[in-house]
Amino acid sequence: MQNFAITAKEKVALLSLLDDPSPAVREELLKILNSMGPDGLEILNAAAKSSNRLLGWHAEAYLSELRSVDLAQELRQFIRSRNYELETGWMMISRVAYPNLEIGSICNQLDSYASRCKELIIKPASSREQCAVINRVLFHEAGFRGNSEQYTDPDNSFINVVLQSKKGLSISLSVLYLLIAERLGLEIAPINAPGHFVVGCFEETAPFYIDPFEHGKFLTAGHMLKRIESSKIAPNLSYLAPATTHETLARICRNLVYHYTESGKGSMAALFSDMLKEFKDAYEKQL
Repeated sequence: MQNFAITAKEKVALLSLLDDPSPAVREELLKILNSMGPDGLEILNAAAKSSNRLLGWHAEAYLSELRSVDLAQELRQFIRSRNYELETGWMMISRVAYPNLEIGSICNQLDSYASRCKELIIKPASSREQCAVINRVLFHEAGFRGNSEQYTDPDNSFINVVLQSKKGLSISLSVLYLLIAERLGLEIAPINAPGHFVVGCFEETAPFYIDPFEHGKFLTAGHMLKRIESSKIAPNLSYLAPATTHETLARICRNLVYHYTESGKGSMAALFSDMLKEFKDAYEKQL
């Protein structure tokens, strides 16, 4: 990042643009401030403490966006590393939209749900019995459910919001399920089925699937194929195979592109579209 000094006159001109409502001006100003590095942050921090409350509010907004720019770059580096871990990846995606996300607090919440499950599991317990306990804790005691009312709200994809609202998409609730199962040492896999993400277990004689969007409903392979067929998609057993962490995180980003577009937030849609391209490039490099 290139740092450069600006004159007092240029600084006044820059500050006068902070409240400009034009998206084009805002985008250009963000580029300038980001290219200024620490100098840009110093100007904004000083403005944020100004007695002019309106100026301070706009400066805070730009500071928040600049933090998001840095976190977006961290996410890019994570994707390019091809060293994927589901919990870390979901946290990093969420931090792009929520820079002040408290990772420690989120980990504590996940640990708490897992601890409650451990209290209820009577050993020895089959995989299905352990999943039934996860269902009880997440969907009955905690009250997590699919957000059918506001399905296209981008917030459905972020771990901090899902934990707070107790609502989410099929994929976000599925990833939550996977993170709890992982803490229990339970082998559960993400299933990137067309139109509706679920989780699956292949530890017993016959594999079974769970739909966290439907309060943890148990499904057979036959049920899954019928669901796919009802969506006018030719059923294929490959749709029921475990997905990779790469595929799971990429699908979260794909949802965000669509949902931010639907919400009229083009800059965020473009950002996550760029992340999708990063996932594609990373995949092609490992072939």
